[in-house]
Amino acid sequence: MGSSETIFVRLLEEGIDVWRPVLAEVTHTPNVYRIVGIPDGLVPSDEILEFPIGSIVKCESKLLEGRKEKVAVTRCL
Repeated sequence: MGSSETIFVRLLEEGIDVWRPVLAEVTHTPNVYRIVGIPDGLVPSDEILEFPIGSIVKCESKLLEGRKEKVAVTRCL
């Protein structure tokens, strides 16, 4: 595996915007990552990630709790 970073993926069916930190492998394309897992192991069974582990996603910067973070916004083919 190449280098990895933490990015954020929106959780579905939460009623409000909730973001889960995930580990993502850096690709050769700027702002495109492959989601490889979550820092603490498995995704809890009651959480539905907008983009599941294994997805290749494009990220944008977003302000989350006062900090600029990379968030997954679209799935790449």
